[in-house]
Amino acid sequence: MTAAVVGVGATAYTRQSGRTVLDQAAEAVASAIGDAGLAAADIDGMASFMLNDDSVPCVAVATALGIGPLRSTLDLQLGGQAPCHLVWQAAQTVGRGDARAVVVYRALNGRSGPRVGSMRFAGAGGQYRYPIGYGAYLMYCGMWAQRFLAETGQGAEDLGAVAVAQRRHAEGNPAAVRRQPLDLDAYLAEPYVVDPFRRSDCTVEVDGACAVVVTSLERARDLPHPPVVLASGCYRAGPRPGLDIGDHLLWDDYTRNYTSWLRDELFARAGLCPADVDVAEIYDCFTSTVLMGLEGLGLCGRGESGAFVRSGSLPLNTHGGLLAEGYLHGMNTVAEAVRQLRAAHEVGVVTSGALMDGSALVLTKDR
Repeated sequence: MTAAVVGVGATAYTRQSGRTVLDQAAEAVASAIGDAGLAAADIDGMASFMLNDDSVPCVAVATALGIGPLRSTLDLQLGGQAPCHLVWQAAQTVGRGDARAVVVYRALNGRSGPRVGSMRFAGAGGQYRYPIGYGAYLMYCGMWAQRFLAETGQGAEDLGAVAVAQRRHAEGNPAAVRRQPLDLDAYLAEPYVVDPFRRSDCTVEVDGACAVVVTSLERARDLPHPPVVLASGCYRAGPRPGLDIGDHLLWDDYTRNYTSWLRDELFARAGLCPADVDVAEIYDCFTSTVLMGLEGLGLCGRGESGAFVRSGSLPLNTHGGLLAEGYLHGMNTVAEAVRQLRAAHEVGVVTSGALMDGSALVLTKDR
């Protein structure tokens, strides 16, 4: 049974919500259900994720909204790897008949509460990195970025191309937190946060919530919005992906991430190829992950990602991305892909995750 996304909902993205995470989760989920033309009683599956207890579980949101009885729930302890993975799991749940309609959401006070940028990740790998001061996620991604740039012959102007292009999209997005104009000169004038990252290379942490509703394509055709078909999905953790979310010391090649491992199966399942994609929403906790994702998915050649972004040949992170709209751990990236397929595009690809493991979806219009 083919599945489709039929509803999208979100709160405002702010730096200080003044609200509980549960309250924001309930708002986004209720908004997505309403957007789908459904009622709480129509939802019998839920899925979500959190890092270090920064969110609320599915049953809490179901209780707050009177959803149920539930036939399926899935709560994962994951970060940005999760959104595409969970949406694809929701599609499988619907396909098996284990639930008729599944809501996938992410909610957190990511700016006024626990911040991933300064969070320590519990796990066995911490004993090897924290004593030497190697303790923040932007440090890990910075290491990968430096090696990637050196090996592919790219540099600061290529990272800057991502930041500038996405800020241009954000200027027209009232939901975006960063909307100030940015050009390459202004980007290059910014001080480093962690080499090679300047401020505009780094995601903007926010408070908020976002949700989508998944149901069968057959049912979707009777609902208000044109169905966005879940044509394919994949999750991959490459070889030796670490003892915990911050451990990458045994990874063999810092110039490639998980996208290289899932690309072939992702497109083959959809019966499509990278050349068929006409909009891409690539996970962007940092600018380097966009460049790596474009190359890993085969949307451009090795070492050509910066030039590809500058060419403007493919609509990319059309909401401004996590860099500018806000860091909802990529759930809002999935939502943006759905909006783009509802509007003008035929085939979209969206990714979730930065380094060793992650997930991706191929979305299409109903044909």
